[in-house]
Amino acid sequence: MDVELRQLRCLVAIVEAGSFTDAAVELGLSQAQVSRTLAGLENALGVRLLRRTSRRIAPTAAGTRVLARARRVLAETDELVREATSGEATSGEAGVRVGHAWSALGRHTVDFQRRWARTFPEVRLQLVRTNSATAGLAEGACDVAVVRSEPDRKRFSDVVVGLERRYCAMATDDAWARRRFVRLHDLAERTVLLDRRAGSTTPQLWPPEHRPAFEHTSDVDDWLTAVSSGRVVGITSEATLTQYRRSGVVFRRVRDAPPIPVRVLWWRDERHPHTGKVVDLLTELYRG
Repeated sequence: MDVELRQLRCLVAIVEAGSFTDAAVELGLSQAQVSRTLAGLENALGVRLLRRTSRRIAPTAAGTRVLARARRVLAETDELVREATSGEATSGEAGVRVGHAWSALGRHTVDFQRRWARTFPEVRLQLVRTNSATAGLAEGACDVAVVRSEPDRKRFSDVVVGLERRYCAMATDDAWARRRFVRLHDLAERTVLLDRRAGSTTPQLWPPEHRPAFEHTSDVDDWLTAVSSGRVVGITSEATLTQYRRSGVVFRRVRDAPPIPVRVLWWRDERHPHTGKVVDLLTELYRG
């Protein structure tokens, strides 16, 4: 399936202009070209995007969803062109965007932001949450990323700035909630909910002959909602306890589980000028 930017621009122009004729004028095309471009987009997606009557043009339900995404894609594309042609990134030399997939920096999040502001007042710090394996680095959403999983070292460089203990998340009325801690082998009788995209827990945490059942999700809020139901449990970093306090969920330490390395990640061939500052401050906080 091939969707082109010109097709998305055509869809947006038709809806905003209110007619094929006005959209053609805005785009510098003929009305026939506008009609063919929209038809090409509908054929590529396999859905009808617009309802056309003698009086008005309105998006279909599918068209409304595509239109919202098209506007975001076009805005990001325009920003990409602006950055490439001007040589200036959105964050610029005076700022740095630190990405994370979930839990930010746990109990160090507030200290990190406040100490950064005191130490580097001329450098704007922005924390950005992106639910991906690289916490938004591969997607261009951040300049450096905080991750709790093994990176692709062919593309990225990383350094471990600290370690976090593992905890088991469970419903407040779970029989295990009365315990002070659990062990990995206890979980073999349970169903463990994993985030395959950005989570820190994998089946390799258990020996093959003693692994629990697994289910999967792709968002920390969905993970917490499922855990609170009592149907599944989860294994997570201690950072989650600070960042995601949720009614109906309690956390008990997994006593025999290895700690989770917290890494700062950046592109191998393009290190942001403030990467060293991020690494140094986080290393100091985790050591403290």
